[in-house]
Amino acid sequence: MKPITIEYRVPYADTDKMGVVYYGNYLTLFERARNELMRSCGFTYAECEAEGIMLPVVHAEVDYRAPAHYDDVLELTSWVKELRGVRIEIACEVRRKGEDRVLASGFTRHCFVSSSTFRPVPPPERLVAAIG
Repeated sequence: MKPITIEYRVPYADTDKMGVVYYGNYLTLFERARNELMRSCGFTYAECEAEGIMLPVVHAEVDYRAPAHYDDVLELTSWVKELRGVRIEIACEVRRKGEDRVLASGFTRHCFVSSSTFRPVPPPERLVAAIG
């Protein structure tokens, strides 16, 4: 599965008193990109949940390299870093549109769990096939 890139314009509400994107909001940016990555492989979170599977975050890492500011148009690139057993890692990079410099990068690790038992379950076959 190839990476996907979406655009996001930073609203004022995403910034802190220093005028930069608040550090905690980068995980929200990762979530936006992750949702579109799932959609691009033909398996949305809603469909996953309808099949009784949830994907809680069990680990997250973000490296901050340069600030993003109010009204910047950002490019959020996301891809599957690893799928092993019941875990999946999804990487993300954040850049200002038109620039090569990475502003922030990282990943989230998720575990496939049953929505009724909260116990780990294998990933859906059609997701595994889409990731390739």
